[in-house]
Amino acid sequence: MRYFLHLAYNGAPFFGWQVQPGHPSVQEVLERSLSLLLHREHIAVTGCGRTDTGVHAADYYAHFDIEERLSREGQTRLRDQLNSFLPKEIAVFDLFPVKPRAHARFDAVERTYRYFVSTRKDPFTFSQRLFSFRMPDIGRMNEAAALLLKSEDFTSFSKVHTQVNNFICHVTHAAWTLEGDDLVFTITANRFLRNMVRAIVGTLLEVGLGKLSVEAFQDIINQKDRCKAGSSVPAHALFLTNVRYNWPEIIEDIEDND
Repeated sequence: MRYFLHLAYNGAPFFGWQVQPGHPSVQEVLERSLSLLLHREHIAVTGCGRTDTGVHAADYYAHFDIEERLSREGQTRLRDQLNSFLPKEIAVFDLFPVKPRAHARFDAVERTYRYFVSTRKDPFTFSQRLFSFRMPDIGRMNEAAALLLKSEDFTSFSKVHTQVNNFICHVTHAAWTLEGDDLVFTITANRFLRNMVRAIVGTLLEVGLGKLSVEAFQDIINQKDRCKAGSSVPAHALFLTNVRYNWPEIIEDIEDND
């Protein structure tokens, strides 16, 4: 049986989602916890995507396989056991059966990230905000961000030497909004490259601060060269906030077997 986990995590103490020898990761903690609770030697957990060191996820899905079917009561019990067992930085919202070939990563049709920039120094939010002494020009940044929807190749905003077949992404939303003291950049796409959102935000902030023109931003996209784009912003203010699936194609309708 294949099960989906719906969870969230604060990425501050982890070296990203993916297992990295010698460094704590969200995947490693989940696999160890499930294996201990279900008395298995090793339960592999596959996530909906890879987040970098320090990046947070408010909405995240992962799948794992076990031989037995869990009743609804068993699913609830395992969810509660996980929440008692896992560190405070990881919370499991739900656990439910899916079809045998459902895949947390490959079946995700859309992902949304949000990056938070604050122009007000706040000791209670600084760990999840990028502080800016100057107010960037939101209009200019949104003019540049709109160009992302007309682009397909995002080589200029990707880490080099990554194991990907191509740098093609389809961005369906990219915009800055002012929410209280926060400037929030929201971007939605079918997939994201490593470091892509942080590189885009860093370059857009240069536009907003007058260091780059909107036309220069378009030139950076066209050149397909990471060296031409701006610096990547820090990871601590980046959140994965939504992962979308075609749920009728994934959910397994299993009657309670109590």
